[in-house]
Amino acid sequence: MSYSEILYEEDGPIGKITLNRPHDGNMFTETMCHELRDCINAIRRETRTRVIILTGAGDKFFCIGGRKEGMEDTQLYAGVLPTLEMYESIDRLQKPVIAMVNGFAVGGGNVLQMVCDMTIAKKSAVFRQVGPMMGSFDAGYGTWYLEDLVGKKKAKEIWMRNPKMTADDALELGLINKVVPDEELESATRQFALEVADRGSFALAAIKGAFNARHSGVSGLSRTTHDLLLPLYLKTAESKELSKSFAERRKPNADEFGH
Repeated sequence: MSYSEILYEEDGPIGKITLNRPHDGNMFTETMCHELRDCINAIRRETRTRVIILTGAGDKFFCIGGRKEGMEDTQLYAGVLPTLEMYESIDRLQKPVIAMVNGFAVGGGNVLQMVCDMTIAKKSAVFRQVGPMMGSFDAGYGTWYLEDLVGKKKAKEIWMRNPKMTADDALELGLINKVVPDEELESATRQFALEVADRGSFALAAIKGAFNARHSGVSGLSRTTHDLLLPLYLKTAESKELSKSFAERRKPNADEFGH
């Protein structure tokens, strides 16, 4: 897979996506949003990898938000930075996604790491929401997921007062899973990912689907049913007999359904 604003590589069961605009804080553009979505959708269709790492290029920025330059000057969809395309693709992916925060995770970049299933950060990483300070806000993933992670009162403070948080602050709040020395970030995240990859892929997909069903309404419930339960049902004797009897235009034989 070849992209202009992200990088993708595989290391055994691990797929690694890197936001590749370090000269601009790895800020996502319209192109990056779509490339990340397309990359994850491609990952969904292969069975080589079992866990995904998402990080930023360089050693200073994970991601500090997004840029709208070059987009249409309209309030319709063509003028809206398609960040939801990224967030939704991560949610829908059956494989666990681990954010490896290698620097500043600010604004939409902090929301991006929150949407990932787990987060490991280096000691010097910084987390912050800045929307109300700069004429913006996030009333969807950024508020819902943050409330789930740190609680309503603290989430409101983070969104309304916009404090800077160190990696240790974020760990104490429950915003991230683990803090490691800067020089150990890559190796520690790889080891963490390999531990996850050793678990059952189907079980992990089912667990992720169950978590997402709560937030995603009919879409989340349908993902669990369609992606996990339907393939199993189609292999049952009941499904096969019903399909066969329908094709043969006869009454199904219930004795063939099995148990």
